[in-house]
Amino acid sequence: MQYEPTLDRAALIDFATQKYFANVDAKNMEATLDCFHDEALFCVQTAFTRHAGKGEIRRMFEDFFGAYETIIHRDFTCTVDEANGRIAACFTAELHDVDGNVTLLYNTNFWRLRPGADGPKFQEVYVYMSGANVLT
Repeated sequence: MQYEPTLDRAALIDFATQKYFANVDAKNMEATLDCFHDEALFCVQTAFTRHAGKGEIRRMFEDFFGAYETIIHRDFTCTVDEANGRIAACFTAELHDVDGNVTLLYNTNFWRLRPGADGPKFQEVYVYMSGANVLT
């Protein structure tokens, strides 16, 4: 099902990179979850994992935020389907754990946004990860 688009190209890129990833990197749980509809679907396609609804997505982020001292998403290349409220981004995820180990992943995310009473939010997120799944 398609939804009526409400964001232009620049706003879609800002939503994905600044509103979403900037809050993930800051480990700001409430602002991160605010990017999702209550019944959103978050799938890591390369690991066959699925998180349905904000409760499961919250638990996934709690584990992810707890596993890494520093989280950095950078070097975005975005492709936008403005007419349908969709965006894809290739990027580097740089993760530092408490022991100083660094994990580098080269990922691609696909997002579908849906309008809502309090603005557009992610309805679906599909993640393709270059290494082991860190979003369990």
